[in-house]
Amino acid sequence: MLLWRGLGPELARNWKMVFFVGLLNSGIPFACLAFALLSISTGMSSILNATAPLFGALVAWVWLKDRPHRLRILGLLIGFVGVALLAWDKASFKPDASGMATGWAVLACLLACLCYGLSASFTKRYLSGLPALVTATGSQLGATLGLALPTLWLWPRQAPSASAWLALLWVGVLCTGVAYVLYFRLIETVGPARSLSVTFVVPVFALMYGSLFLHETISLWMLFCGTIIACGTALSVGLLKLRQ
Repeated sequence: MLLWRGLGPELARNWKMVFFVGLLNSGIPFACLAFALLSISTGMSSILNATAPLFGALVAWVWLKDRPHRLRILGLLIGFVGVALLAWDKASFKPDASGMATGWAVLACLLACLCYGLSASFTKRYLSGLPALVTATGSQLGATLGLALPTLWLWPRQAPSASAWLALLWVGVLCTGVAYVLYFRLIETVGPARSLSVTFVVPVFALMYGSLFLHETISLWMLFCGTIIACGTALSVGLLKLRQ
């Protein structure tokens, strides 16, 4: 699509910045989330992933001087309290029977969200004006190149099944490639902090799919903490306003 629309030269002129965004916005977060899902449920990881707008607002405040008003600062505090409550209940740095520790998984999810926040502000500051298709395509190329050596180093002893490759293709094309064209367009039009608010709907689908297809348990505590995080995030990005 990029070449067909004649945007190849545009990518060639900005490939360093765009490739770096790919590593920050896709390569590192996807590796972190894949590691986290070895020891925690998709539902819990998705709730933690919903903190991406909190990190986005915080990074935009520190880096882009996009100072939030008092209500949005309150939202940041409420959101991080929700994360702390969820992590306190679930995180442990003692290895379980499989040798994994959920505490490291929680930190990996939060690192992924921090990377999302950094990449959103980086895109707004250095890549404004670039077509969304250029940023989306280049970022995926950058992520691919950045993860190439670790992938070969950690290649599984047993060859992945055909269904695993098909799942990878499905996630790569629809959930990443197509989604990022829309995402980078949002950053350009509504800003980095509000663009990250799309993660609001992620926990809803993740909890539903995890329960339906993976038979994961949805606890009341997860829903409670998720609600706190969602409310805090809505306040922090200005989507929810309290009456004066």
